[in-house]
Amino acid sequence: MTVEQNVLQPGGAAKHQQTFLNQLREITGINDIQVLQQALKDSNGNLELAVAFLTAKNAKVPQLEEATYYQTALPGNDRYISVGSQADTNVIDLTGDDKDDLQRAIALSLEESNRAFRETGITDEEQAISRVLEASIAENKASLKRTHPEVWSDSPNPYDRKRQDNCPVGLKNVGNTCWFSAVIQSLFNLLEFRRLVLNFNPPANAQDLPRNQKEHRNLPFMRELRYLFALLVGSKRKYVDPSRAVEILKDAFKSNDSQQQDVSEFTHKLLDWLEDAFQIKAEEERDGEKPKNPMVELFYGRFLAVGVLEGKKFENTEMFGQYPLQVNGFKDLHECLEAAMIEGEIESLHSENSAKSGQEHWFTELPPVLTFELSRFEFNQALGRPEKIHNKLEFPPILYLDRYMHKNREITRIKRDEIKRLKEYLTVLQQRLERYLSYGSGPKRFPLVDVLQYALEFASSKPVCTSPIDDLGASAPASGTLPAQTSPSTTEQQGPSSSDVPSTSPVQRSVIHKPFTQSRIPPDLPMHPAPRHITEEELSVLEGCLHRWRTEVENDTRDLQESISRIHRTIELMYSDKTMVQVPYRLHAVLVHEGQANAGHYWAYIYDHHQNRWMKYNDISVTKSTWEELERDSFGGYRNASAYCLMYINDKEQYLIQEEFNKETGQILVGMDTLPSDLRDYVKEDNKRFEKELEEWDAELAQKAQQEKLLSQIPRAPAPSPAPVQAGEPEYLEQPSRTDLSKHLKEDSVQAINKALAEQEDRGPEAIMDTAIKLEYTRLLKLAQEDPPPECDYRLRHAIVYFIQNQAPKKIIERTLLEQFGDHNLSFDERCRNIMKVAQAKLEMIKPDEVNMEEYERWHQDYRNFRETTMFLMVGLEFFQKKSYMEALLYLIYAYQNNKELLSKGPYRGHDEELISHYRRECLLKLNEHAAALFESGDDQEVNNGLIIMNELIVPCLPLLLVDEMEEKDIVAVEDMRNRWCSYLGQEMEPNLQEKLTDFLPKLLDCSTEIKGFNDPPKLPSYSTHELCERYARIMLSLSRTPADGR
Repeated sequence: MTVEQNVLQPGGAAKHQQTFLNQLREITGINDIQVLQQALKDSNGNLELAVAFLTAKNAKVPQLEEATYYQTALPGNDRYISVGSQADTNVIDLTGDDKDDLQRAIALSLEESNRAFRETGITDEEQAISRVLEASIAENKASLKRTHPEVWSDSPNPYDRKRQDNCPVGLKNVGNTCWFSAVIQSLFNLLEFRRLVLNFNPPANAQDLPRNQKEHRNLPFMRELRYLFALLVGSKRKYVDPSRAVEILKDAFKSNDSQQQDVSEFTHKLLDWLEDAFQIKAEEERDGEKPKNPMVELFYGRFLAVGVLEGKKFENTEMFGQYPLQVNGFKDLHECLEAAMIEGEIESLHSENSAKSGQEHWFTELPPVLTFELSRFEFNQALGRPEKIHNKLEFPPILYLDRYMHKNREITRIKRDEIKRLKEYLTVLQQRLERYLSYGSGPKRFPLVDVLQYALEFASSKPVCTSPIDDLGASAPASGTLPAQTSPSTTEQQGPSSSDVPSTSPVQRSVIHKPFTQSRIPPDLPMHPAPRHITEEELSVLEGCLHRWRTEVENDTRDLQESISRIHRTIELMYSDKTMVQVPYRLHAVLVHEGQANAGHYWAYIYDHHQNRWMKYNDISVTKSTWEELERDSFGGYRNASAYCLMYINDKEQYLIQEEFNKETGQILVGMDTLPSDLRDYVKEDNKRFEKELEEWDAELAQKAQQEKLLSQIPRAPAPSPAPVQAGEPEYLEQPSRTDLSKHLKEDSVQAINKALAEQEDRGPEAIMDTAIKLEYTRLLKLAQEDPPPECDYRLRHAIVYFIQNQAPKKIIERTLLEQFGDHNLSFDERCRNIMKVAQAKLEMIKPDEVNMEEYERWHQDYRNFRETTMFLMVGLEFFQKKSYMEALLYLIYAYQNNKELLSKGPYRGHDEELISHYRRECLLKLNEHAAALFESGDDQEVNNGLIIMNELIVPCLPLLLVDEMEEKDIVAVEDMRNRWCSYLGQEMEPNLQEKLTDFLPKLLDCSTEIKGFNDPPKLPSYSTHELCERYARIMLSLSRTPADGR
């Protein structure tokens, strides 16, 4: 039951109609008065129905949405809008400024609804609910004819459907009924509610014909709900089928439309039906006293509305069930409650002479079970449909409601005034702090303390008398070398001078160690800008001022930050005194919605009060969970999953969660012992049927095993020999070892030796080897310092280039070069053989403490991983260009994962992460579109193929895209893929397709970021260094799009 405003201003019928027309024009954007009047006439004055008629007609107009739906979100676009299904027109944002007109409109709508209810016994709201019930049952009629619950997608192996120990029982989704499962499980796990339902006895006159529509609906529903609860208590099945209970709902309401039901609306009506059922029983059993309805006692409370309307004070007491709260614009649950409890100008409530309007709500009686409905939908007038609000909203596990109680109103008003004063002061302090932290008048601003520090460093620099461009050519270092740099702190703060590096290099590399070369910087050349002329007196005065100002700014900034922290803390503790923590409510259940306003999936997090842990109820799946997982899925702001309904229980009312005891023995009753005799017999019968399934399965397996044993005894003809491998097929081998890679370096080593011989022909082998190594290192250093285009990656040519760019230790580089010249591939002539022997001798002379061999092996293993990652990327991109997306995906997945591990060790350890991420994402989107097209075909084989693609390729990859919250494009892609499938929920389709869709969607919408295991990495072809560089260059040049430049 929602809170309704009782303060209505009277007015004539004509004025009411004009108000309606104004509201319709504002909501729908339609200005044609005749169209608006016709819609109002067709809806019998019901504002919501009129909006539904108008938006349904206009929903077909905007075709741009479908064109932009599958594109990656761009800045300024709403990436959460899904298309493909009819917009849900039941949710309308009526938060306009004209509150009085709105109240008159609601009053007229209620009057019309009451008139219809008196004639038919069914409200408009109940008729609206019937839309989903028709859809939920239509495809299950065949299964309902069977004698026990069973669904089409049940595993043929009954052991897969067997309950494990005392694990909670799940509920089967029988067609867009995840909302039913989430609500029922939340209520079932309230032990007091469970007892009320299980021990409900239908009234004696129920044997007669029902007296009215309510009895015809409610009593059979209560019977099926008791059966369903009994199965949840004692069934041996892993999950049970709620079709019979949903069938009763379908029979109660007639509608030809279908859509997924709203959880809050269903909970509201479910409690109404239960209230009616218990009321019938209470009236029958009353003995002169006013009957008490246990549903009302459990779920309904009262609040006092105190306010002023146009200068006149009023005071009303109202009953409430589900308490609605607005989410937009608030950061936590207390802010939502504060806004809901105060409307209008609250100052006018305490003054005698005021024409302003406003009101306060104060709880006078809280229900044991307090449910908050979080309003996460608003109507988009431009698009003519509702949209979901994805803002983050935090809520606590323990909620203290003392500040909202009528008995504490005076204390609360004082504290509210104090908080308001503190927040105003806090705003002033934050504005002052911002001026210190963002100083300047231009577009770029910096912390003032940093500005003063930079000025102090500039003033303190050694004065120079030359221009920074004088004698630049004479003092520049030789090409191919990188000058040594000053300390890292100086380099980071001032950056390199233009004279430190060759002017042709567009990218400044990090510090590179050069074991065989040396470079000096002219001592008179400054490393950073400095004053040209400054006296000692000027410098002394300036330094003194800058030091003093910097200290003053630091102190001011620190004082402001401490003051802001103290005020935040004061506000947080404002209601923490003992008198304001006497009404604790513990979070019992959170109902989560994943998707958009017109499509999505529901599940529930429910607290196990006896095991002190959270459980996740997701249709047939019931698993252990944590508060951290609940926060991630329920607070919102991360993905399009967020809490839609919060159920709190009075922490002092232990009877709500207390186990039942045997009155004679005093022992706790568990399982079947908690059931009345009729329900115990019902569950036993169902368990017997399930045990028979198990026995039949065992007998079938035993028969198959016997048949296979007999067949194995029959002699078989010899198997044909395997066919030879076709010529021309690529040979896939293990990746070459470091020794194999050294064969590719033979040509480079020989060239270095020949150059050394040409320079020092009369020297011995050792001198020639030293010269050759220096020449080879100089060549590789030059490659490492260049900034080539993306298609030329010099790291693939030699491990030393990779080591230099990643600042490998000097000893690692020296030993690697010695190994290159000591390789056996150089033994083809006498000169090279002599140099090889010298290199081998030097390798043997290296002592164990000079080179850490474990570190040496790690560097070379990283390089092998880099080459392997390159091949995964290269092969994946080749498959992608051939549009072989399934083959490309696996290679790109391993390329991304391996590359991410490499980049975690350094920025030059791997390839451009955005490049791999882009093509991995494109593969998934294209496969998702292909699978969706197969599903839309309706052909059984193609539908199954599409779902295989989703289950075996797409769904396992989603956690890889969601694990990193910073990858916004990946998260958007996941939302697009999910929205693509959620758009089918509101469409007409064959029952078998509907069943497959409802079985598949929970897997797709699972918010878990747990990464599932993949198959073994695909085999890679063995390439020589030349082949690898050539193919890599070819594929990089052919890319039609490169998301990011560089590596």
